[in-house]
Amino acid sequence: MFAGVDWQAVFVPQTPLLEIVIRGAVTYLALYALLRFVRRQAGSLSTNDLLVLVLIADAAQNAMAGEYRSLTDGLLLVAVIVGLANAMNWLGYHVPHVQRLVHPSAVPLVEHGMPNTDALRRYLVTHEELLTQLRLQGVAQLDEVEAAYVEGNGQISVLTGDHAARGTKAQGALDGT
Repeated sequence: MFAGVDWQAVFVPQTPLLEIVIRGAVTYLALYALLRFVRRQAGSLSTNDLLVLVLIADAAQNAMAGEYRSLTDGLLLVAVIVGLANAMNWLGYHVPHVQRLVHPSAVPLVEHGMPNTDALRRYLVTHEELLTQLRLQGVAQLDEVEAAYVEGNGQISVLTGDHAARGTKAQGALDGT
């Protein structure tokens, strides 16, 4: 059963380890930058999460399918990708300049019932797409919206006038007023 297995080919890296690290790091950072600056309603996964899943799947597939000469090549690449993802999150938490890249702030699309056309244009959200998002969140008319934001993960969040009133009451209770 195990007689035909070339154990050296399975476990001994055939690609220089530094090359794997460099290829993994450059690919990760290039794709991260591309996805970060072209983000648009990616869903509930952050850009970082989505990128890690895609790259790990590809790297693991290559290791399992034998496109790499050894498991070690593929596993090292997966480790590089996971390490970079954790490093980006750590830096995003501890370094304010990196935080803006890794965890972007929300951008207002609607304020006091008025659409922010510059932000809609920048994020390529049409008026119809905005109205669709409002309807999905139970809002029938644009003038019911106190604020709507495109969040850092690409989703659109909506606050109606009711939310704003409740928030003011809750803040007053916290402040003791």
